[in-house]
Amino acid sequence: MGDQLSAQLPVVVDLAETVGAMQLARRGSVVATEAKAHANDLVSEVDRASERVIVDALTAAFPDDGLLGEEGASSTGSSGRRWVIDPLDGTRDYLSGCGQWAVSIGLEDADGTPLLGVVHDPVNRETFTGVRGGGAHLNGAPITASTHGDLGSSLIGFCYSTSPEWKRRMAPVLGGLLTVVGDQRKVPAALHLVYQAAGRMEGGLTMGTALWDVAAGWLIAAEAGVRVAATGPDVVVTGCPAVWPSLVAALESVGVDVPTSGGCEMSVG
Repeated sequence: MGDQLSAQLPVVVDLAETVGAMQLARRGSVVATEAKAHANDLVSEVDRASERVIVDALTAAFPDDGLLGEEGASSTGSSGRRWVIDPLDGTRDYLSGCGQWAVSIGLEDADGTPLLGVVHDPVNRETFTGVRGGGAHLNGAPITASTHGDLGSSLIGFCYSTSPEWKRRMAPVLGGLLTVVGDQRKVPAALHLVYQAAGRMEGGLTMGTALWDVAAGWLIAAEAGVRVAATGPDVVVTGCPAVWPSLVAALESVGVDVPTSGGCEMSVG
């Protein structure tokens, strides 16, 4: 399984980087955008074009696999494997020119076990990868989680749905953590997870996100040694081992029920 996944990884890396280059080229000329679930949930013509390119390429390369994409792609396949795609994670940042975004492609087994992940940052030309049991890499070089253990000087990432409901739920969490962590950043889910894999952040919390937001990133994070606890894509708590106990205690003190699963041993429908 590991050798097979490692052999398939370059195909996915090349695809993510090709789509990222297309997004950069089209960024200044996007004309078609619309809201989906709520006013802050935006989709553009580039999101949809990116998903079409990814779906077509994955279908050609792995015709027996299923697909699930944020912009509507869905097929069952016959292999038991499924590709989970966020073609442009961070659409608001992409459209506004304020912030970063990523191409995120994950592969899961029939029971939801993450097998492979690729997250590409087009702006910085960084490609984060992970294969189950094979470690995590950035542009081909191994990466590992931070060893920092002091929550009071740690950088913690957050990603959450911008719907009114989730913003109300996040308000006391963010307010309660502000005085106990070193600093906070809100970045798209895929990048928030792989930044922890690269040791740039010590922990994080995603809430109200969907499977395609985290499917690639949480495998890469776990393969880098980041602790990952999830009940599903709605709540994912992550942290480097040294800061994990104090981070969990801080989150629970502001009402976040930290899931008990660890590593990548979570199953998501």
